Amino acid sequence: MRGRAIQSTRARGIDLMHLIPVLDLKGGQVVRAVRGERHAYQPWHSPLAGSAEPLQVVARLLELAPFSTLYLADLDAITGGRPHDKEIRALRAQFPDLALWVDAGETTPDRLAARGRAGLGTPVVGTESLDGIAAARAALAAPGVILSLDQDAAGPRGPQAVHGAPDLWPERVIVMTLARVGSGAGPDCAALAAAMARRRSGAFYAAGGVRDASDLDRLAQMGVAGALVASALHDGRIGRAAARRYAEGG
Repeated sequence: MRGRAIQSTRARGIDLMHLIPVLDLKGGQVVRAVRGERHAYQPWHSPLAGSAEPLQVVARLLELAPFSTLYLADLDAITGGRPHDKEIRALRAQFPDLALWVDAGETTPDRLAARGRAGLGTPVVGTESLDGIAAARAALAAPGVILSLDQDAAGPRGPQAVHGAPDLWPERVIVMTLARVGSGAGPDCAALAAAMARRRSGAFYAAGGVRDASDLDRLAQMGVAGALVASALHDGRIGRAAARRYAEGG
């Protein structure tokens, strides 16, 4: 299984698949995300961390495995509230070697560039935050930006044209199925396969529904560059061995 997974990822120009932990931030705390129903998200005192304080959660994650990248969803900023810049600065100071990918609902070139200059992580542009194709074209031209193709149970979120325009997509693309986040329903392999078929180069990342190590193996076989995971790490369905294997790249 592992050998076939490595062969498939390399076929897309990707060396190995990586496991990327997710922190959903709301009100200064880490919350448990379930199916994109953000009004119902509550602070998460999981078996892994025992705390909803971001620094402690990340410390426990790094005790589990040597993760190199962390994905942060700043839910307050995405919905027009107070951004978690203070918390992100604290994470950067405490864990300087950890790369941070941050979706804070930013879409203008100026704000995207400002995040990089301030050392507040690599910006992620979610389609749900985009107003139209012109805004997408400007945002996705920013150096190093990551695109999140957001969708829920009803289908694509944000401008439909962006979902169907792979020529606009940057090198790194997250396929984010919000209806599967925290659901334990398994990754949306159909959405991933469709996106990867539209553009046969670049790095694609799965987000939503990953249950266990077998799901990680399946994604690696597909040629996925990485998987964004929260619940399965916190409740132990992805244990130390699998977490370390994929944290270190398959």
